[in-house]
Amino acid sequence: MAGRVEGKVALVTGAGRGQGRSHAVRLAEEGADIIAIDVVEQIPLIPYPQPKQEDLEETARQVEALDRRIVTRTANVRDFAALKAATEAGVAELGGLDIVVANAGICVPDSWDNITEENWDLTIGTNLTGVWNTIRATVPHLIERGGGSIVLTSSAAGLKGLPFLTPYVAAKHGVVGLMRGFASELAEYGIRVNSIHPTGVRTPMGELAGDGGENAMMTALGQHQRLGPMLMNMLPIDITEPRDQSNAVLFLASDEARFITSVTLPVDAGNTQF
Repeated sequence: MAGRVEGKVALVTGAGRGQGRSHAVRLAEEGADIIAIDVVEQIPLIPYPQPKQEDLEETARQVEALDRRIVTRTANVRDFAALKAATEAGVAELGGLDIVVANAGICVPDSWDNITEENWDLTIGTNLTGVWNTIRATVPHLIERGGGSIVLTSSAAGLKGLPFLTPYVAAKHGVVGLMRGFASELAEYGIRVNSIHPTGVRTPMGELAGDGGENAMMTALGQHQRLGPMLMNMLPIDITEPRDQSNAVLFLASDEARFITSVTLPVDAGNTQF
C-alpha cells in the first residue's frame, strides 16, 4: 500500500530535532524523500540549546532507516542566499520538490519592558523573514513540478496574544499574513499554502529548556498571575508531542487535503478558544 506522500520530495527547515525532525520522519514514513535544513550553531540570546551537526545527522539516520533518501544542508533561514543554495542542492540530488514545511523558529520570552532590539530583530528575522525566505527559495521548484503544498508553522500565538512573547506573537501573526497572501498568489500554479498553530510542544523550545528562558517566563508569570490561564489548554494536557503536529503537517501535505488552502489549522488542545 502506497504511503500518503509516496514518491514526493519534502523540504523541512529546522529539521535537526524537535518538530522539524518529527515532520521529516513522519513524511518519510509515508513515502517522501527529505531535504533537511537547519542552522546547527548556538545563536546568542536563545535560552535553550540549539541543534548540533550530530542532531541533523540523527535526523538523516532516522529517515534512512525508513529506506527513504535524505539530503542534509546547514543554512540559517535568515540568510536567503544560503537557504536558496541549500534548496537547489537538495532539489538537484533528489530530482524535484513537492512539499515545503517552513518550520524553523525561535522563542526568547520576556516581559514587554525587558524585550531588547536584539531580541526583536532576531525573532522577527527568524520566525517571519525566515519563512518568507523559505517560500521564495522553494516556490520556483514547486511551480516547475506543477504544484505542491506549503505548510507554515505558526503558533497559538499566531491567533491570540500570548503574554511575555511580544516579538514571537508579532512574527507568528505575520506568518498568517504570509500564508494568506501566498495562498492567493500561488493558487493558479496548483500550490496550496496553509499554517498550523501548535500549543506547547515537547521540544527544547517548547519546554523553554535552559535557566534563562525558563526564569524569564516564570518570573513574568509570577508577577502577573492573572495572565497565567492564557497559557492553559482546554483539553486536560499541559503539552503536545511533536508527532501530534507532524500528523497535521502530513495531512495538509497529502492529497487528502488537495482542496484545502489558506487555512489556519490549530493543533492546540483548545488553547486558542480560551
